[in-house]
Amino acid sequence: MKKILELISEEVMSAFEKAGYDKAAGKVSVSNRPDLCEYQCNGAMALAKALKTAPINIANAVAENLKDSKVFSEVNAVMPGFINLNINPDFLSQYVAKMSEDDKFGFEPAAKPLKIMLDYGGPNVAKALHVGHLRSGVIGDAINRICKYMGHETISDIHLGDWGTPMGLIMHELSLRKPDLPYFDDSYTGEYPSEPPFTVSDLEEIYPTASKKSKEDDEYKAKAQEATYKLQSGVRGYRALWNHIINVSVTDMRRIYDNLGVHFDLWNGESSVHDVIPGMVQYMKDGGYAYISEGALVVDVKEDTDTKEMPPCIILKSDGASLYNTTDLATIMARKEKYNPDRFIYLTDKRQDLYFEQVFRCAHKTKLVDEDTNLAHVGFGTMNGKDGKPFKTRDGGVMRLETLMNDINEATYAKIKENRDMSEEDAKRISQIVGRAALRYGDLSNIPSKDYIFDMDRFISFEGNSGPYILYTIVRIKSIL
Repeated sequence: MKKILELISEEVMSAFEKAGYDKAAGKVSVSNRPDLCEYQCNGAMALAKALKTAPINIANAVAENLKDSKVFSEVNAVMPGFINLNINPDFLSQYVAKMSEDDKFGFEPAAKPLKIMLDYGGPNVAKALHVGHLRSGVIGDAINRICKYMGHETISDIHLGDWGTPMGLIMHELSLRKPDLPYFDDSYTGEYPSEPPFTVSDLEEIYPTASKKSKEDDEYKAKAQEATYKLQSGVRGYRALWNHIINVSVTDMRRIYDNLGVHFDLWNGESSVHDVIPGMVQYMKDGGYAYISEGALVVDVKEDTDTKEMPPCIILKSDGASLYNTTDLATIMARKEKYNPDRFIYLTDKRQDLYFEQVFRCAHKTKLVDEDTNLAHVGFGTMNGKDGKPFKTRDGGVMRLETLMNDINEATYAKIKENRDMSEEDAKRISQIVGRAALRYGDLSNIPSKDYIFDMDRFISFEGNSGPYILYTIVRIKSIL
């Protein structure tokens, strides 16, 4: 279905052509003076100079050809040569009626649907989701929905951080607190407990404690690295304990993301490509793509057209350890082999632009993906407090995402109770729906690539450009219909 602006332009183009002028001049735009008209055409101004005539003469001739048009209720040629247009309500009504007959309201799906792999969310297990996870989830979910609406096939993956040193830190700290657990007994051959020896709250306390200790105590750090090695080497007890960490963390994450209305098709983590990395590294060596530089294995990604410094992409550190680069490249390779998407879209903080440019160049140069596969990074800005710095709690700590969601819901609940007479149960239920809309739309209404100041009052306002006002408008429209 054509857009209404296209139909209006076609009508005016026909009038230009009928008057003996180039129909291309009949392009219509939304009026920049809504007090005078709804739409406008400035084509006569451009034609006049070439034809050596007054633009008003051209405008008058075109307006005359539009006087009986069923598209417009009013057409005026005004000095020095503008054509002001107001749309006919009957034409608009017919257009809207035709839209309503279509499941997608006249939207034309993509002529060539693509398979798109979306990577957003990206939280680390055993750590609480914080406000920094809001934008990736909300923007990623919005792009996912838009792509699906356009007719593309999408696969969304949260891409958990579940395999590095943080796991070793947690396990070592647990071994000190609960040394009698069977997971740490190398001689144990029985079945491990089905219930985890910790709660999600325990994990969220253990990790920062262990992280702090490792920075202050070299022996503690070495023990944590040893635990990481045991996990990644497949030691039975450590793998069983790791599964508990994943299950406890992911269960809690799912609950929070569900309340936010953000969903994923896949809940894979970095661990899913651990076994892929050795083969990929060998492939890069054998293909002559990777070489040793200052002890590290790297791939040169610099191009002759570069106007900025482009460091090589490090595949392995000098001690043989892998990095985020390694994991992300292995993930791209695994996804390409399993799903063969036409396009990859990654959603992260915009400060990772250079990092992803390196990784994507490396993926193309080493032929992990073919030339036609599009790799895109959508970088977003940060949500800041009124001081312009990343949003924090009153005591200066990082605010949990769930705390922010609860604060929004409570503020919305207070507004609802203040202005509406309804039961406690209904007020709480509606406050959660409206609160979610307030938070999601409040974030999405900002330019994704820009930082913005979080303003609770603006987010939950029932007036203006806000989620609650849009819901209010929908309810009013439904009541009219």
